[in-house]
Amino acid sequence: MQVFFLYASLVLIWGSTWIAITYQLGPVADEVSVSYRFAIASIALFLYALFAGKRIALPLRQYGMVIVQGLFLFSLNYIVVYSAAHFITSGLIAVCFSLIIVFNSFFERLFFGASVEPRFILATLLGIAGISLVFWPEVERLSGNDSALLGVLFCVLSVLAASLGNMAALFNLRRSLPVISLNAHAMAWGAAASALAAIGLGRPFDFSLESGYVISLAYLSIFGSAIAFGCMLALMRRIGAARTAYSSVLFPIVALTISTIFENYQWTKASVAGVILALIGNWLALTQKNKPV
Repeated sequence: MQVFFLYASLVLIWGSTWIAITYQLGPVADEVSVSYRFAIASIALFLYALFAGKRIALPLRQYGMVIVQGLFLFSLNYIVVYSAAHFITSGLIAVCFSLIIVFNSFFERLFFGASVEPRFILATLLGIAGISLVFWPEVERLSGNDSALLGVLFCVLSVLAASLGNMAALFNLRRSLPVISLNAHAMAWGAAASALAAIGLGRPFDFSLESGYVISLAYLSIFGSAIAFGCMLALMRRIGAARTAYSSVLFPIVALTISTIFENYQWTKASVAGVILALIGNWLALTQKNKPV
């Protein structure tokens, strides 16, 4: 029941962040927005840990991989995917990001010796096929021009960074580091790395007072980062990185459901078939026996 609650929370929160991210593009440089997002999330987690009497300090001998987690999962990953969003549609990003299931499975096997069951391979194929069908019109319209290819490259690099960040997080969880403090420290490093990237690239540290930017930043920081990544790491501890990554297949489906209600998104036979495939794959992936970290 706890696994279901964590999984559902993760899917619903990150599925709804798709719309929020669109308000972050433009007014402020991507690197600066990412820095703001994770700085706020880190402060929120530190304050929660302080007032809840949770452990805050982490052992110095184990701190190196905490920094790695922050650099890959809370900085590079987001900077690159925000860059991709300037060149390709969110649907294509969703298709690319579904590959994180493959990356996580490969790296979890490589670094931790985790087995990959035939059932999960089938689930992965169904999930990627399903999400590709949902966004088939956008996949079909993908041109071979330089900007589109650059966007796809950015997206794949983002998936790679996110997956390596997941492996660092899994390594930290296996050393029994507490989730809240782990994320608080790692997000602080992610915010700092993003700020340094902004300085290195000569980005101005502007801030937009437009309501869309401020509200989306608050939502992405608290719900999309502090809470969602807590759910993600808690899930990884219980069911592993590969199966947790399967939630990426459902994020865009939630986003499209929201779009149906508020933006009159029109479903097609292909998109309905894609959702069915994704749900079948989801069932196959999550009904295996849990394998705690």
